[in-house]
Amino acid sequence: MTLPAIFEQDRLLIEDALERLLPSEETPPAAIHRAMRYSVLAGGKRIRPILCLEAAGAISDNAPGAAELGCALEFIHTYSLIHDDLPALDNDDVRRGLPTSHKKFGEAVAILAGDALLTLAFERLAQLPIEASRRTRIIEEVAHAAGTVNGMVGGQVADLEATAGAANAAAVDYIHRAKTGAMIRAAVRTGAICAGAEEAKLEHLSRYGENIGLAFQIIDDILDVESSSQALGKTAGKDQSQRKATYPAVHGLERSRQMTADLVRRACEELGDFGRRGERLRQLAAFLASRRN
Repeated sequence: MTLPAIFEQDRLLIEDALERLLPSEETPPAAIHRAMRYSVLAGGKRIRPILCLEAAGAISDNAPGAAELGCALEFIHTYSLIHDDLPALDNDDVRRGLPTSHKKFGEAVAILAGDALLTLAFERLAQLPIEASRRTRIIEEVAHAAGTVNGMVGGQVADLEATAGAANAAAVDYIHRAKTGAMIRAAVRTGAICAGAEEAKLEHLSRYGENIGLAFQIIDDILDVESSSQALGKTAGKDQSQRKATYPAVHGLERSRQMTADLVRRACEELGDFGRRGERLRQLAAFLASRRN
C-alpha cells in the first residue's frame, strides 16, 4: 500500500533531502558511504519524517529545518533496521525487498553503517537552522526516544528478553511503546517543537503521536501473521517462529484489531483544537490504521 497522493509532495521533499544530506558514494571511505546510502535510499514510506513535517504544518506554514529534522529521524530509523537485521538479533536476509545490509556488505560494514547513520543524525540535528533553545530541546527529545529508558534501545532489549514467549500484556505494551512508539512520538513532538508549538498544542500532539506509535506496531504484529514476505518486503511469520512478544500472541488477532482502532480514534480526538490544520494528521492516522505492508 502506497501513501495517499496528498503526501507525495512530503515524500519527494524528504527523498531530495536524504540524497543531499548523505555523503556521496565517492567520499572516502567509499565502502561505508555506499552501505549507508544503500539502506537509507532503498525505499520505505518515510512515515517518521512525514509525521514530522505534518506535525510542523499543524503548527505553522513556516518551519525551517523540518525536512532536515525528518531526515535525521529517518537516519536513526534506518540504523535501527540495519542492526535489527543482524544475525545477533533478528537474523533477517531481506529488508524492503532487497538483501539486508549485512548480506550485501558483510556484518562488519553493516554494523559500522548503522553506527555512522546514528552519528550523522545528531550532526544534522546540531545544524538545524532554528533558534538554539529549540535545537537543544529537539536533540534531547530524539536522544531520549532512541535510548534505553523508555526508548528504542530499551524496547529492543526488553524484546530480546521476552522471546521465550512468556511475556504478559504489560510487558508487550512496554516493548511496543519503547521500541517503536517512542520514535514515532518523537517525530510528532519534534516537528511541532521545530515549528514553535506552544505547550498546550504540543501536549495534544504528543498524545496523538503516542497513540499512533503504538497502533503502528500492533498493525506490524498483525501483518506479520496475515501478510506475505513479498507484500511486506521482509520475512513474514518470524514473530511466531521466534516466539516474539506481540499483541496477537497475547491478545489474539481480533482483539488486536479492536485495540488498533481505539488507539487511532483516541489519536484523532487529540486533534480537535487544530481545526483544518489537523486534517492531514487525521488522514495519516487513517492510512496507518489501514496499511497492508
